[in-house]
Formats: sequence, structure tokens, C-alpha cells
Amino acid sequence: MKTTKLVQESTSVMEMKGICLEFFSAYQEKDIARMLNLCTTDGLVFFEPLEELGTGLINEVGRHIWITLMDCFPDLDNTVMQLDWNEEANAVHCRVKIFGTQQKEFLGIAAQGLRFDSDHIFIFKFDDQTKIREIRILWDHENFLKQLIG
Repeated sequence: MKTTKLVQESTSVMEMKGICLEFFSAYQEKDIARMLNLCTTDGLVFFEPLEELGTGLINEVGRHIWITLMDCFPDLDNTVMQLDWNEEANAVHCRVKIFGTQQKEFLGIAAQGLRFDSDHIFIFKFDDQTKIREIRILWDHENFLKQLIG
């Protein structure tokens, strides 16, 4: 009986990690509809360094930020470096390298054709149907800005 529960739990964890990888695959392909389809309609996003500006519904705030990023950085890409299950937080923590070259004004920063390369932490929480219900995103925002200002 214990073995069956352990197998179910590990399958669920593997499924959640797979959904995270699918999210980043959609991000690479700039397929925002696919990214959002992996999330609940009332899911929340927290782009931590942006404080209130980066906090809200995934389908609104997240969608807007990702559309803007993809527009301003047409070669935007990511590499998933690590995925860990955090049992205590009941969440998948992903260490992801995100990079791209700025081609349009972003956050008031004029485009100079400079490239950024930034480590991000994404923390995904899921509902009972393994849909993403919360995403927290952290990065060194000062370093990100320095790379774009030159």
C-alpha cells in the first residue's frame, strides 16, 4: 500500500516537472497561448523584482509581460538548468537561464542592440489537475538592467 502511494506521488512529481519543461518549450517557441493553456484561468504570477507591476493573474499580467519581452527581444530564449521538487513548498523550483538581444525599447530603456543573459528562478505550484496555479519568478534585476544599459 505504501509503495503504491509513493509511486503515485512520484508520478505526480514527474508529471509536474514535465509540465514545467513544456512551459519552457512553449516559451522558447514564443507560443504564449500554449504557455497559458498550462495554467489555471485564475492562476497568479509574481515577477518578484517588478513588485506590484509584476503581480497579478497569469492570463493578464504574465501574458502582457511575456508578449512585451518577446516583442522587444525577438531572439529571446531559455535553457532549463535544473528542476527540483520542493516537498515542503509543494512546488517545482526551476533554475533557468534566459537570454536575448534587445531590439525595441523595454522598461524605458532604449534599444542599443545589447544582449542580456540572466539566471532566473521559477517556482511553480499546481492545482489538483496538475495545472499551474502560481508562478513566482526571481532574478537579479539590477544586473539585468546593467547589461541593457551598457
